[in-house]
Amino acid sequence: MTAPQLYVSFPGTAREALGFYAEIFGGELSLYTYAEFSRTDGPLDAIAHGVLSGPVSLGGSDAADGEKSVAMEGAMLSLLGAAAPHVLHEWFDKLADGGRIVDPLAPKPWGASDGQVVDRHGLHWLIGYEPAQ
Repeated sequence: MTAPQLYVSFPGTAREALGFYAEIFGGELSLYTYAEFSRTDGPLDAIAHGVLSGPVSLGGSDAADGEKSVAMEGAMLSLLGAAAPHVLHEWFDKLADGGRIVDPLAPKPWGASDGQVVDRHGLHWLIGYEPAQ
């Protein structure tokens, strides 16, 4: 059984957003346009389906005409312990570029280090790790 994968409907920014995440996390990015999927419910160059496969995997597309796009409330994408601490700090800093730091990635009173950031595309991330043993 595989874990759930986030699939985001972007407001016409899927190409930019998924490219942004590919630059941060690495991996392989596949993008398909509305034209390639024979869709007529949006601009032909809009992204009908995109997938980033790698250390962090997610999918997305441009919302079709009349569909809602991403609005994060009460949810976060958790990358707790998903990579070495120095990598998590790099990801956090890159996600914060053009975004908003909610809580800096730093040691917390309970011993772990974590932080929260809302990136420029509106996704809310929780990033952290346990102290070295």
